[in-house]
Amino acid sequence: MGLLIKNVRVVPMDYRNEVMENTNIYIQGNEIVHIGDIREELEVQRVIDGKNKVAMPGLVNSHTHIGMSLLRNFADDLPLHKWLTEKIWPTEANLQSDDVYWGSLLSLVEMIQSGTTAFCDMYFFMDQVGKGLEESGIRGVLTRGLIEEPGKSQDKLRETRELYNNWHGKANGRIKVMVAPHAPYTCSPDFLLETYNLAKELNTGIHIHLSETKKEVEDSFKLYGKSPIRHVYDLGLLDLHTIGAHCVHVDEEDMDIMKEKSLYPVNNPGSNLKLASGFAPVDQMLKKGIPVALGTDGSSSNNNLNMFEEINLAALVNKAVNLDAVSVPAISALEMATVNGAKALDWYEDIGSIEVGKKADLILIDLDKPHFYPHHNVISSLAYTVQASDVDTVIVDGNIIMEKREIKTLDVEKIKYMAERHAKNLINR
Repeated sequence: MGLLIKNVRVVPMDYRNEVMENTNIYIQGNEIVHIGDIREELEVQRVIDGKNKVAMPGLVNSHTHIGMSLLRNFADDLPLHKWLTEKIWPTEANLQSDDVYWGSLLSLVEMIQSGTTAFCDMYFFMDQVGKGLEESGIRGVLTRGLIEEPGKSQDKLRETRELYNNWHGKANGRIKVMVAPHAPYTCSPDFLLETYNLAKELNTGIHIHLSETKKEVEDSFKLYGKSPIRHVYDLGLLDLHTIGAHCVHVDEEDMDIMKEKSLYPVNNPGSNLKLASGFAPVDQMLKKGIPVALGTDGSSSNNNLNMFEEINLAALVNKAVNLDAVSVPAISALEMATVNGAKALDWYEDIGSIEVGKKADLILIDLDKPHFYPHHNVISSLAYTVQASDVDTVIVDGNIIMEKREIKTLDVEKIKYMAERHAKNLINR
């Protein structure tokens, strides 16, 4: 389909970090083919009026657990270890595949409505997540969370291999699969090496929680004499493309390792604040040239999947922690949710910025609302002012997924009803 978005303001998030005023975006198939003046020779079947709107790359949620939406507001105001061991893990033991399907669909609706076009997920029953992802029309990385258990670990590795064979590259290339050892504290060194070998065999990346809490790091020093990041580095995991969720309690050596290796840290400020995990030294990482990405974590620990809220927190929290008003400026927070997210998901050649030759993954924000006036600085508006409900249109792979707040690919009312039903059944079980 030939699609023209005309008379629109564009924040391309490319190397120039410039705002393009009153321009036009041409999309052919799933690709952006022209940005600029009207080109009469380009075939157009559909026109979207971009007046009073800004186009920006779709947001990339680089770490989440979308099936956990069924546990939203279920186990709040608890420290991480107690939250996991006494509430979440015992309840998740009763999960059934349909629960994850409907919980994932609920999250996909929420992500689309708040401008997320790509995400990286770690959970169970990942075939069900893949099914929902394919139906939604957006882009995602599927990873089956691997917690080592006696007698079950080999089955989990087999499930990951099957997940890769069934889903990697599917849905016109919108789906990827990586290998996901949960964390160094739930996986022995031998099991971590098995996950590394599987990822190497499949020629894919690693998705792992790293240095999320102070306790985790202290325990790692007691057990191995080194930080979790140094531990996985010494094991060789970081020789592969690695998404490192959280990376809160890190030191200079850890950051030097990130810089040396393909370790992409994912900041999750909302979840880290709520679980009192601490504050990642994002400003230090960015100044070292480390492409910090951004994620929501699961909606059981956030309690939403609103990436614009995370952009806002990413900028504000670091200013307060560092007592520095220029720490993590607006443009850097936006980069974390777009360009850096695309790099973390190993998709930067295709997404993360609005450029000719890239996939048409972009969103339109409605600026014609009182909280955007006066229109002084659109970059600041996107980091400090925008609400999830300001997302008007979502386009992924050249397809209109949402227009004027109406989702085209999913039955929202049915999903809300079924998610509520499955959540209650899960808790009763």
